[in-house]
Amino acid sequence: MPPHRKAASGQPSTDPRIGRTPTLLDRWPFRRKLNVLVIVPLAVVSAILSYVVVGQIDRARSAADTAQLVRDSAQVTKLIDGVQTEHRQALLVSLRYEAARSGDSPPDTSAYLQAQQKVSAQTQAVRSAYGDRLPDAEAQALKELEGLDSLRKTVEQGPIPADNIDPAYGSVIEGLIDGLGLGQSASASTTSAGNLLDALLRADTAHASFETSVFAARTRDPNALIEFTGGVGDYEQYTYQAERFTRFADQEQGADLAQIEHSPYQSVIAQHWAALRIDPSALVAENPAQLRAALDDALKADPTYERQAQNRLKITQELIGEIAADTQAASNSAWWQAAWLIAGTLLAFGAWFLFSVLMRRSVVRTVRTLTAAAQHVATAAETELARVADDDAGDASPPRLEAVPVPVRDEIGELAEAFNQVQVTATALLERQVVSRRNIAEMFGNVGRHVSNLTARQLALIDSVERGETDLRYWTGSTASTTSRYVCSATPTV
Repeated sequence: MPPHRKAASGQPSTDPRIGRTPTLLDRWPFRRKLNVLVIVPLAVVSAILSYVVVGQIDRARSAADTAQLVRDSAQVTKLIDGVQTEHRQALLVSLRYEAARSGDSPPDTSAYLQAQQKVSAQTQAVRSAYGDRLPDAEAQALKELEGLDSLRKTVEQGPIPADNIDPAYGSVIEGLIDGLGLGQSASASTTSAGNLLDALLRADTAHASFETSVFAARTRDPNALIEFTGGVGDYEQYTYQAERFTRFADQEQGADLAQIEHSPYQSVIAQHWAALRIDPSALVAENPAQLRAALDDALKADPTYERQAQNRLKITQELIGEIAADTQAASNSAWWQAAWLIAGTLLAFGAWFLFSVLMRRSVVRTVRTLTAAAQHVATAAETELARVADDDAGDASPPRLEAVPVPVRDEIGELAEAFNQVQVTATALLERQVVSRRNIAEMFGNVGRHVSNLTARQLALIDSVERGETDLRYWTGSTASTTSRYVCSATPTV
């Protein structure tokens, strides 16, 4: 049943558009919908790519900062080595005061003062290397190092127990390492480099403390047993940090760190350590003579400890250089990745933007073409319908409606084909209407002709009847007069 008949009969319509209020999106223009479909994905993709690019740039910057931190930490390593040397010299000065006889001149402190000057110069070198990038914790550690001046003056004036000297220098060294803040970055690569450097510095410091403890224990001063116990802890700390370094480092770097234990100078120190472990309870000298003999023996071995310190510092700095080079390579790789990512992002974004614009233009152009064709067809149909509807038109041929061109084979093409199908149906209806009008016209023409013929025949018949009536009247009149005359002539006169 047609829709208008359904409406007339009261049946509900199946058209979903009838009786439904259009939503906000339904009221939007077609171009606005296309703009939203193009702009929103572009905005989302741009945000995601921007987040990825910013994250990659942050990783590259973090790697670069870590590489710079590793390079600058070489200066901190030299400072720690200088503090270890000063620590050993402070113990020597204190031991010389203890071993001095009454009436002897004060011991020579020139080596101790020279070690202090090197530490002060290296402190300025650390500040110059870091500049404005010096961490606050490291700056505080440097201030604590400068705060050792009171202890230094006390050491120069007389003997001080080793259990007072060791904690002061050990706390400063620990603060110098902690102040760097190694391994605290959020990036995995920089955290690995920071942990590697932190393990290296702590291993170097632990071995330096072990060397100092062995040297101090061999002097057989009253604190020799304390120094021996400290040496045990220092070597355990070195072993732990060396294993930690090996976990983060490659095999070659682990072998380089092991060279600290395989040097000829370390072999001598290892022999001294083995001798101390034979009878730790006999480490303390029983009289001043034994103390002086042990001190002289320790002083003779001091160059060996100095060379071991230099060898250890050389190995540590080489490893720091390798770590810095690896970190810098990682930073360069991260920057290149960031550059390629940015270039690829811009290229992909440009291609996507161009594709979206072309796609939008293609859709709009197709719709415009279809709209223009539909308007042209509507104009032609209106003209054709006006021609067909004109009663006075001489041409009664069926209407000729143009077909809408199908630009593409998609949904829009299907719309054009549906429109053409509607036109075909409308043309068929119009043709049927024209034929009906022609048939009706012919029918009325035939009826008119029949009526005309009948009217003519009736008129002819009427004329014939009228003529017959006239003749009858004439014949009747003639007869009556004749009869009258005959009667008159036949009647006698009275």
